[in-house]
Amino acid sequence: MGLRQFTLDLGPEPDQRFERFIEGANGLLLAHLLGLRPGDAPTLLSGAAGSGKTHLLRALGALWQAQGLVVQAFDAATMAPWTLSAQARLVLLDDVDRFDADQQQAAFGLFIEAVGQGAAVVAASRLPAAELSLREDLRTRLAWGPGFALQPLGDAALRQLLRDEGAHRGLLLPDELLDHLLLRFERDTNHLLPLLQQLDRYAMRTKRAPSVPLLREMLMNERDATTTDPV
Repeated sequence: MGLRQFTLDLGPEPDQRFERFIEGANGLLLAHLLGLRPGDAPTLLSGAAGSGKTHLLRALGALWQAQGLVVQAFDAATMAPWTLSAQARLVLLDDVDRFDADQQQAAFGLFIEAVGQGAAVVAASRLPAAELSLREDLRTRLAWGPGFALQPLGDAALRQLLRDEGAHRGLLLPDELLDHLLLRFERDTNHLLPLLQQLDRYAMRTKRAPSVPLLREMLMNERDATTTDPV
């Protein structure tokens, strides 16, 4: 398998930089990532789906690439075997809790190579190292360095996140719409941000401003479309 270079295939949205991450109670984690250097001990980020783990990995990769450093990224969708470039200075491992046996073996090999050539490793998982059902040598290396559990965003931080995402799209989100989103829907970014993206497209198509009535209309139309038998 050839070199898989980390690339920023983000498109216009979502914009996954450090500047766009709402830190909430995660200030120590952000400070650690921003101070990370090649050769530092591995770091493990843990947290539920939608907590921002992938956002932080991509932000860190973009930051190091902007400094001219070679970054490689692997996740549960990357088929093994994996090859590490001799120039790599940062290795990102996402969704390690979902690695299959071949990927676990590949990840263990990456750890050995990365340490040998002075590269930093940052991994992300839904669970902390002690709770991971992985081969013991890999789990031990994930637990070797500092681990950070991402803290969920409170009401104020979630509201700010939605405002910022709306502003990024050129949308002014009224308070009643924010209240409705936080009260009626799952309070995680994996649900809220795609919903906001969907509302943005619907608002553009109907040439109307985002509002609670518009959101309800969109969801009702979507529900009707899924329950109507095909002609």
